[in-house]
Amino acid sequence: MFAVIKTGGKQYRVAANDLLKIEKVEGQVGDIVEIGHVLAHGEGENVTFGAPFVDGALVTAEVVEQGKNRTVIAFKKRRRQNSRRKIGHRQLLTTVRIAEILLGGAKPTKKAAAKTEAKAEVAAKTEAKAEAAPKTEAKAEAAPKKEAKASETAAPLFKAPKGEPDDLTVIKGIGPVAAGQLNEQGIMTFAQIAKLSDKDVARIDEHMPFSADQITDWREQAKELAKK
Repeated sequence: MFAVIKTGGKQYRVAANDLLKIEKVEGQVGDIVEIGHVLAHGEGENVTFGAPFVDGALVTAEVVEQGKNRTVIAFKKRRRQNSRRKIGHRQLLTTVRIAEILLGGAKPTKKAAAKTEAKAEVAAKTEAKAEAAPKTEAKAEAAPKKEAKASETAAPLFKAPKGEPDDLTVIKGIGPVAAGQLNEQGIMTFAQIAKLSDKDVARIDEHMPFSADQITDWREQAKELAKK
């Protein structure tokens, strides 16, 4: 049996155990997600079409991986205007494995993978042990852990230099929002951006919503601005 589903604005022809990548759906690895937009289903030459969706039809899938697609570059240049804009985009994707094609309002029979159940059992046991321990010791241990996590998340990627910051929005492709995000990570001046190494570019690409191509373009512009 096969089905034609619609998700993320796209249509897919699927069958049980098919592995495919779709636009991101919420869920952790091992979770079972439901896709209710079934346009058609059939087996062999017998096909049933919906108007637009088939009533009571449902497709379930297991989340295999959460990730990103390759970077897509959008470049625009205006002739004789000395104007160009380069923007990168990485679409969030979810890899799923089709579990069941259900018809007539049938309910899913497959549950989350055993790995997630095992993790839940381990988490429950650790919580029970923590409750059994003296509360004073638990509080004393929890406080430094929370402070350590907060310091890790709050630590910027780079050390901000002394002196007045530059207006990073002068660089084409950096707007007020992007400039604020860069400032939060300690990037304040043209000279800093001009001196970014390839490793620094990779760190920014990993931890911030900017592609490596964008950052490389900003670095070239910053080199010219830093000379002024």
